[in-house]
Amino acid sequence: MRKFDIRNIKIRKVTVDQLNDRMLLANLYVTQALTLIIGIVWLLFQRRNPLELLIFPTTYEFAIWGAGLALFVLLFDLSISRFVPEEAADDGGVNERIFRARPVWHIAVISFVVALCEELLFRGAVQHAFGPYWTSILFAAIHVRYLRHWIPTGMVFSISYGLGWIMEYTGTLWTPILAHFLVDFIMGCIIRFRREEK
Repeated sequence: MRKFDIRNIKIRKVTVDQLNDRMLLANLYVTQALTLIIGIVWLLFQRRNPLELLIFPTTYEFAIWGAGLALFVLLFDLSISRFVPEEAADDGGVNERIFRARPVWHIAVISFVVALCEELLFRGAVQHAFGPYWTSILFAAIHVRYLRHWIPTGMVFSISYGLGWIMEYTGTLWTPILAHFLVDFIMGCIIRFRREEK
């Protein structure tokens, strides 16, 4: 039996085009699992119970605010995409690769996993420590694929600040989770069906 030697591991930079579909999905789910673990650990260090943050609200006001922010973001994004050159909003093809051939149910699963994991970390833990402004700067920075262009970076910062504000206003983490889910799901479906028409 061969012994495992860590020195044999080679790390190299790859582009999204060099990843096959299976590796792309594995990368997505592993990074979201890490995001969830970091969020839970951070919450525990804050002496807060992650399960209490996920108690479902008793009223549906959160749904109105979450859907309202999602609608605003989607309308703004779709309208700005008519005037901004495609290369100025380029994310390196990541969203295209993730969503273009997925069935709708898988787009929904991906959108929910991303919304839950990222919002638990950023709105649940980071915002509690640093407030919505600094959380939004960090949120924009981790969406590194957008940093090459100021328009998507500004949009990610603004969306993040909006997510933070509606959480503060409604007092529940489910509001930004719902808004994040709806934006990702609808944009994923747009990418999926726009490509199908071509």
